[in-house]
Amino acid sequence: MKISVTREALSSGLQMVNGVVGARPTIPVLSNVLLEAESDHLSLTATDLEIFVRCRVNAKTGKSGVTTLPARRLLSIVRELSAENVEMETDDKHMTEITSGAAFFKVMGMAVDDFPAPADSSQGNVFTLEASALKQMLQRVHYAASADETRYILNGCLLSFRGNKLTVVATDGRRLALAEQEQEIPQESETDIVLPSKTVNELLRTLRDEGPVKITLTKNQAAFEFDNVLVISKLIEGTYPNFRQVIPSHCEERVAVEREMLLTAVRRVALMTSEKSSSVRLSFGKNKLKVSASSPDAGEANESLPVKYTGKEMAVAFNPEFIMEPLRTLVDDEIFFELVDELSPGVIKCSTPFLYVLMPMRIS
Repeated sequence: MKISVTREALSSGLQMVNGVVGARPTIPVLSNVLLEAESDHLSLTATDLEIFVRCRVNAKTGKSGVTTLPARRLLSIVRELSAENVEMETDDKHMTEITSGAAFFKVMGMAVDDFPAPADSSQGNVFTLEASALKQMLQRVHYAASADETRYILNGCLLSFRGNKLTVVATDGRRLALAEQEQEIPQESETDIVLPSKTVNELLRTLRDEGPVKITLTKNQAAFEFDNVLVISKLIEGTYPNFRQVIPSHCEERVAVEREMLLTAVRRVALMTSEKSSSVRLSFGKNKLKVSASSPDAGEANESLPVKYTGKEMAVAFNPEFIMEPLRTLVDDEIFFELVDELSPGVIKCSTPFLYVLMPMRIS
């Protein structure tokens, strides 16, 4: 293999794939990135066996070929280079010479035969949507996924392609986030998949804010293709719980609140919570919302916000982080709190197809 590539392109490609390279992989070759030189481009691939990420960058190929090189070391080298172009040449013993300006490196690689290949991703149900839309929906729900490995089916996001809608859901049993978008879906292509949280985070890291995403779904994997990037992921097997049954069917009170104002108030008041007392109380009164917290070993704090509210007085306590997480990801100036009573789940909504259900905490 012999290629010439710009430092910027090589650095960008390596950063794109390096996210799935583990610090202590079970197989040594998984520490490496696979480099494939073809006519006018260089393909870089990394995997942890659960996710494959491939990126193509423009390059001048003097001699086609493939090799694998230590991913993190190669990225560190490229970051330190100062010249614009990088020349790479690999011999039959997996030794690659890297030349850039006055800098010269010899890097030992590993046999290509040991590098795992992804399963075929060309067949399956195909959907196309805007990258910005998919990225926004994943951003709005991913934080609610469970990290409890005993509830493995909840360790990711549900993507439901049904009823001419794409519905994205995440829940850990204590809160649930849901985002939807209209999507043309033939009835014969309707399907549900559960995407692992690691894959969701990888997509949030690599997805652009513009352009289309081609999604190909098979029984046990999903492929996402955008720009010059391909992400292939295994799916979480199993049946996702019926999330719609936990969404309250009605509310007694609906309160409009300025999102940023509520976020900053909860963040300030939460400074006075502790491990023993980790709740923030929202007390709704006439045209006023009082946010408060108290802890025997820390102290207390409260802050009042103006709201348009004329309903009955009501106080509900929530985990402050559970309140703040959706508020951080939303961009709407105003959100709506929907409440039934002090012991029923609360719901946060906004002007876009999004809702967030969170369980209250008992007020002592």
